[in-house]
Amino acid sequence: MSLSAPVVAEPPPVRVAGSYRRMASLFLANRLAVTGLVILAALLLFCFLGPLIHHTDQTHTNLPAANLSPGSGGHLLGTDDVGHDVLGRLMVGGQTSLEIGVAAGLLATLIGTVWGAISGYAGGWLDAIMMRVVDAGIAIPALFLLLVTATILRPTVTVQILIIGCVSWLVPARLVRAEALSLRSRDYVQAMKAMGGGHRRAVFRHIIPNAIGTVVVNATFQVADAILLIAYVSFLGLGVPPPKTDWGGMLSKGISYTYDGYWWLIFPAGVAIVLVVCAFNAIGDGLRDSFEVRLEGR
Repeated sequence: MSLSAPVVAEPPPVRVAGSYRRMASLFLANRLAVTGLVILAALLLFCFLGPLIHHTDQTHTNLPAANLSPGSGGHLLGTDDVGHDVLGRLMVGGQTSLEIGVAAGLLATLIGTVWGAISGYAGGWLDAIMMRVVDAGIAIPALFLLLVTATILRPTVTVQILIIGCVSWLVPARLVRAEALSLRSRDYVQAMKAMGGGHRRAVFRHIIPNAIGTVVVNATFQVADAILLIAYVSFLGLGVPPPKTDWGGMLSKGISYTYDGYWWLIFPAGVAIVLVVCAFNAIGDGLRDSFEVRLEGR
């Protein structure tokens, strides 16, 4: 009589598709997040497809048509002090603000994610040194660094993306490091190391992918912060050089006419900044609630 080993039932497979469907349903159930997504989509269409429908000259000046009130001369939102159509200017400025904000936010998230994952996984003296660098960077106001670098370098779109990205990665680094400190002791990471896996594989194949919830949510907030930063710098007169503009530059230019009653030089750009920042923050809140489902089963 032969004794056979007991049959151990395998655990049911993890239903990844079901998890993502639940995440999507939770996100869609968040009315504020859906509203933010709709607003963001509308602003993207307005800024990038609008100029194809509403053709305006944003390069040459037209002084006889300067400071026209909304509705005058076929200008729905009037004109500015050099005759540029404000509606067309709002579209072009939105392109610059969104391009810089999204690119700088993603760059900051990328740098912070890699830095924080390596620091948290390594631990010890390397973690201490890397985090002291982060602490020192956080102690210096980002706006101060932006103003200093903007006075030294010509503030082109590429330069501003690099500057904002390189001063905004500190917060994501701390968040991802906290995740890495927890993930490095997980069974799958220890099993990978026992099988001869290297540190690079541990960081980029296990630590960062399992911290993706924190990374994605923080990326939305980083984009919103980057848009605000570029608006601050442009408002202080250190934005992209003419004939390019952004929403902060439009505010800076229009503020000179506050007491002259030219409200259309200020309010459209201000409302656009508020809408896009609130939209990204609402999307981030919705994503954070949705990713909690994934984190519960991790």
